[in-house]
Amino acid sequence: MSEDSTPNWRTEGVRVIPGDQLDTNTLQTPGMQRAAAINQAMAGAQKIWAGTVEIEPDAKTGAHHHGALESVIYIVSGRARMRWGVALEFVAEAGPGDFIFVPPYVPHQEINASDDEPLSCVLVRSDQEPVVVNLNIDPVEKPEAVHWIGPNHPHPIE
Repeated sequence: MSEDSTPNWRTEGVRVIPGDQLDTNTLQTPGMQRAAAINQAMAGAQKIWAGTVEIEPDAKTGAHHHGALESVIYIVSGRARMRWGVALEFVAEAGPGDFIFVPPYVPHQEINASDDEPLSCVLVRSDQEPVVVNLNIDPVEKPEAVHWIGPNHPHPIE
């Protein structure tokens, strides 16, 4: 690499986005407040979007999906109850330190399972596109509980 092609790492290197300077001018879903931290405008990111999500106690979002984007939600504090499916017929819960993966096009709804504590999350998406498709879904009354299982997490004993 020639000296002339070396990036200016001072201006094109690591970025720190202070938590009190996030951009709330993002697409929203009723019941939650999204704020952007990492995107093209805030940090020069090209391939990912990251920010925060806050849901008030005993509140839930409207049903929505994010098109072709993959989403990862990290629970900072509070208790998340996720519903998903065509009629939001599946449900699972996650708490502080847990990660939630939402595949493309999956209709879902975030619910704060606590009556008195806000739900605070970090959200990462696979692209810069601000895709939020809010849906009008008649949810089933009693969703089916789905346990997080996998090679390292067998189904719990009931």
